[in-house]
Amino acid sequence: MPEPVSPLQIGPHTVWPPVVLAPMAGITNAPFRTLCREFSGGKGLFVSEMITTRALVERNDKTMQLIHFDATEKPRSIQLYGVDPAVVGKAVRMIADEGLADHIDLNFGCPVPKVTRKGGGSALPYKRPLLRAILREAVAGAGDLPVTMKMRKGIDDDHTTYLDAGRIAVEEGVTAIALHGRTAAQHYGGTADWDAIARLKEHVPEIPVLGNGDIWSAEDALRMVRETGCDGVVVGRGCLGRPWLFADLVAAFEGRAAAPGALARPTLRQVADVMVRHAALLGEWIGDESRGVIDFRKHVAWYLKGFAVGSQMRGRLAITSSLAELRAGLDELELDQPWPSGADGPRGRTSGNNRVVLPDGWLKDPYDCAGVTEEAELDTSGG
Repeated sequence: MPEPVSPLQIGPHTVWPPVVLAPMAGITNAPFRTLCREFSGGKGLFVSEMITTRALVERNDKTMQLIHFDATEKPRSIQLYGVDPAVVGKAVRMIADEGLADHIDLNFGCPVPKVTRKGGGSALPYKRPLLRAILREAVAGAGDLPVTMKMRKGIDDDHTTYLDAGRIAVEEGVTAIALHGRTAAQHYGGTADWDAIARLKEHVPEIPVLGNGDIWSAEDALRMVRETGCDGVVVGRGCLGRPWLFADLVAAFEGRAAAPGALARPTLRQVADVMVRHAALLGEWIGDESRGVIDFRKHVAWYLKGFAVGSQMRGRLAITSSLAELRAGLDELELDQPWPSGADGPRGRTSGNNRVVLPDGWLKDPYDCAGVTEEAELDTSGG
């Protein structure tokens, strides 16, 4: 890299390397964050699952568990999602007043139809006054806590919002912006538009801009910084079933080879050990081993991607209900398999070219904010 990369500054927090774990529903809970932090040596920023502001204000039991941080997590980062400025303000003040986190990120990137059809997620920035009102309430309520935001390019190629949204964010005191280089219509398909990340960086030079989209390796992360001039990267689907990617990211940004014992290209035996540990951490967090293993089932295919594991065994591992059963199944595999080339590249959701479902008349006037209701505030993440 021709120029050294600087640490990322999020308010009072200096983040090195400038790498952020993207919030993902059902994935980036405390156990997964623990794994990622362990592999990174505690370096980087690891954000919670998305928390709906209404559920937080109402102190929903599940939500209160989701905002639990391990004592070693510093800084503690919570991502909030809300559509009502007043409720967002209450949630942020609750976090600040009760010392629940050290950093607040706001989600404006969710593309799923059940959210956008109510005017939430990636549909919301189209309504500029509503976006401004939410950001203003959040920044005012946060006090000394830094507030950042994550968004997409816009609804579709004919209705981009990221440049206007970036300027509004700067004017309202947002500390940093993360841009996923896709529109809502793309969902997770096609190729992320890194040029849009570069344009946003040029448009809002006052604050850090982070790039998100198509970072499948440490080399991708360095290339994004080099090509876009962004101040840091946000890694989402690239670490599904690969928490050790963060060891590789740290090594790459520090200009060195991965540390001895790092799992940049692990054998299946090493992957299996991580799988069992991940499931065990989930059981400890939930307070029930069986429920932890059941929750882990969705990770099995991601961890085993590219390895020579028959469909029957994959199916068997995906219905295990105890750590002993999971370990026994894994031990039947050919564990000396090296890391397969087929495990690199895209993983997770890849669907794209979707029609964005919006409220009636949503696109007629970007300044008419009627029609957004609390029904838009669903417990769905993504972006």
